[in-house]
Amino acid sequence: MNSSLLSADDLPGNPDAGSGKIPLARHPDDAAMIRAAAELTRDLTTARPEIYWPDFLACTITGYGALALAIMATSTAAMLGWAVLAMLTLYRAGLFIHELTHIRPTALPGFRFAWNALVGVPLLVPSFMYEGVHSLHHARTRYGTNEDPEYLPLALMKPWTVPLFVLVAVLGPVAVLLRFAVLSPLSLLSKSLRRTIVERYSSLSINPDFRRRMPEGAFRRMWIAQEAAASLWAITVIALVATGVIPLHAFLIALGVHSGVVVVNQFRTLVAHLWANEGEVMSVTGQYLDSVNVPPPGFLPALWAPVGLRYHALHHLLPGLPYHALGEAHRRLVKALPESSNYHEASYDGLPGLVFRLVKSTFHASANPATETPAPR
Repeated sequence: MNSSLLSADDLPGNPDAGSGKIPLARHPDDAAMIRAAAELTRDLTTARPEIYWPDFLACTITGYGALALAIMATSTAAMLGWAVLAMLTLYRAGLFIHELTHIRPTALPGFRFAWNALVGVPLLVPSFMYEGVHSLHHARTRYGTNEDPEYLPLALMKPWTVPLFVLVAVLGPVAVLLRFAVLSPLSLLSKSLRRTIVERYSSLSINPDFRRRMPEGAFRRMWIAQEAAASLWAITVIALVATGVIPLHAFLIALGVHSGVVVVNQFRTLVAHLWANEGEVMSVTGQYLDSVNVPPPGFLPALWAPVGLRYHALHHLLPGLPYHALGEAHRRLVKALPESSNYHEASYDGLPGLVFRLVKSTFHASANPATETPAPR
């Protein structure tokens, strides 16, 4: 399907069918919205260490403390309660990886090292797996195209792709454990294996066609240091479990908490965008409208989309704003822009409605084979 030749009525699963609205891939830029976003938020661009550090450290300490209590719990109910708390707080701490890709290192000295030492390496998601990748998702001519590592036209795929997208996340912790404990050491013996690992197994991406370039310069040195630390950690954990130093039940509880973190993040990813673009280059406004804000008053989005990610559409409009400024930026724009502005079109009520919308779109796509986008290879 070439959406550049379609009206809104032709888009599979499009809730605006019959409304005459312009398809996202053809949407012209809303100059007034873009200008207002830049002008009204000039004073909000500074990352504030007094917010970043306490937030991150409190979540990290609470997360590991709750994990320890879950392991030591004497009842199933207590174990599950502490495990849920550990999952939610470590999830929030982990999502600071997103901030690392957008803030200047000089804005928060030592934050990248601390994040990797306390969360990235222990959870086997060192920041090199996201840095240098996520920026491609924000590139003006890459978003929503085949060159976007973080985009799939899920709304136009078969219905089974949505549950599969979530289910594969359950095995995420096992996958990264094997990646760092087995593949990293083996890659030292084979250049071809090393290239394959770098291209296909070294990025937090969802596009199966994405191939990462070999790192260079200072970033390569940082990559090697982080990968070596993660590899040593993974090998140590496996050895300690195998020898009984770490009890099997403790390892399985930690693995379950880690899996919960990945699954919740996968659900968040599932509703971060509308996933309705088929590979065409989109305008800034089109990209904004293909993204999702879930603003207050709802409380639950603060749990499943923390660290500012409940304002994901606004983040795509202003990727340089630190997470703690997005709420104020949203309030200013809602107040300043008229109801006719495209800005208001990217706000939604919550997770259930967004998931239903996406699943409904896949059924529409399947019912119209002529416009169906094939599932990923």
